[in-house]
Amino acid sequence: MDNDVLSPAEPRAAARDTAPDHAWWRSAVIYQVYVRSFADGDGDGTGDLAGVRARLPYLAQLGVDALWFNPWYPSPMADGGYDVADYRGIHPMFGTLEEAEALISEALALGIRTIVDIVPNHVSDRHPWFQAALAAGPGSPERERFWFHPGGGEHGELAPTDWVSSFQGSTWTRTVDPDGTPGDWYLHLFTPEQPDLNWNHPDVRAEHEDVLRFWFDRGVAGVRIDSAALPVKDEALPMLPEEPAPGQHPHVDRDEIHDIYRAWRAIADSYDEPRVLVGEVWLEDAARFARYLRPDEMHTAFNFDFMTQPWDAAAMRRSIARTLAEHAPVGAPATWVLSNHDITRPVTRYGREDTGFAFDRKRFGTPTDLALGTRRARAAALLTAALPGCLYLYQGDELGLPEAELPRDVIEDPMHFRSGGVDPGRDGCRVPLPWSDHGASLGFGGDDAAEPWLPQPAAFAPLAVERQAADASSMLALYRAALRLRREDDGLRDGVLAWLDAPGDVIAFRRGASFASVTNLGGAPVALPAHTEVLLASAPLAGGMLPPDSTAWLTVEPAGEESA
Repeated sequence: MDNDVLSPAEPRAAARDTAPDHAWWRSAVIYQVYVRSFADGDGDGTGDLAGVRARLPYLAQLGVDALWFNPWYPSPMADGGYDVADYRGIHPMFGTLEEAEALISEALALGIRTIVDIVPNHVSDRHPWFQAALAAGPGSPERERFWFHPGGGEHGELAPTDWVSSFQGSTWTRTVDPDGTPGDWYLHLFTPEQPDLNWNHPDVRAEHEDVLRFWFDRGVAGVRIDSAALPVKDEALPMLPEEPAPGQHPHVDRDEIHDIYRAWRAIADSYDEPRVLVGEVWLEDAARFARYLRPDEMHTAFNFDFMTQPWDAAAMRRSIARTLAEHAPVGAPATWVLSNHDITRPVTRYGREDTGFAFDRKRFGTPTDLALGTRRARAAALLTAALPGCLYLYQGDELGLPEAELPRDVIEDPMHFRSGGVDPGRDGCRVPLPWSDHGASLGFGGDDAAEPWLPQPAAFAPLAVERQAADASSMLALYRAALRLRREDDGLRDGVLAWLDAPGDVIAFRRGASFASVTNLGGAPVALPAHTEVLLASAPLAGGMLPPDSTAWLTVEPAGEESA
């Protein structure tokens, strides 16, 4: 073993004297529920809260600590629910507020907490505030909650800035005044149906703080903050500089944003069991990223760097080391995730020639070796589950579901349309789950249910939950075993990470006194290090050799104080 020992971040001073249960989030396994595609309780083809409630025993058996729900609020669904029309309700297609409250309570009775999605950057264009702003007209107080601005050019025909949308295209849409003439423009970093809020306005801050209390009072354990680095904009609305200095980008990672999250943290800490803030923060600068995780701001933030890495040992090891180093100065635990509702599923991603991920590289008809991708996804599942910090699982990854290539006429994702039809969009990872291998919806909504809102490929049937639950070698069985061992092994909860000497194509490290994880990303079998027991392996071992594209968890002889 070399001397490269990395700590999974010491608990913050504020948390050291807290009851252990209050620090559950530091090593939690959190399961992402995309409600529309998880389980259909009423048989109408759309997932709902009744379906989730019926499947809570499955989630408890899987071994998760919390559920993160994508937006379940009333919404026109221009962007999968991230265009929120009412933060205090439940979309009728999913159920009612009373059902959400029952779900939160029933999950907690099984030891599973609930995290809900908050979208602070924008609202739906159907939100009452925006409708009032359109009706009130130019210069009105109602418009000050958003970014309305006159256009450039002789007749106001030019957009106010050159900012580019996250979904491609312009970030500005021109309004029509009540008299029918072209009017001001409004800002939307995403689709035109998602107008950006003006976080300099006190109403915006007060409203979101009240929304936090609304859900915290209903037993929600925390919030996931969507696009957390975006809400604050430069009031001068400058053009985009070629290379903005840290904190100088006009609409990303503005310094003023941290006051917002300090106020949110104070609210979260005011509860008897402090609530948790989880940020979606896409930033390259490690120091800027760490600022969001200071003791009086967010508890954790998503680690997207590891998720986008190619199937390459050196790249993955660098990403792991970088992630732990980013988090260590502020005492926050790292988060590990292989996919989510926006990202191509691992089984497909790892089976392609380009095994990394970038949104601008998605194309229809990309050749994929699903057998290879599945082997690698199994290995990656054990690798990530062995890392220090908290683990996020996106629904269906525990089944090894591939990305579905959908017919163009059923795609709803705006990323597809705004790319001119080049990008297949994100709906391929949002296809409803298969619970059985028969019926119109593969058990998603029962045998007599309507066909699901997105078609399930034939390849989903053999991957159904009921089939995998009866197969000790299945992906589901692997996940269940991994999460059980993760709960039982103290080293996997609290132990530091120490790298082990290994060939270049191998990632090997020790956790705690006697646990080791070894992943072979190369093309030939490798010898396992000395061990007393194989706890779990993603593929069959032969003669003490670890096959290509596989991970083994081992019990090894204690190495002494440095890995305790």
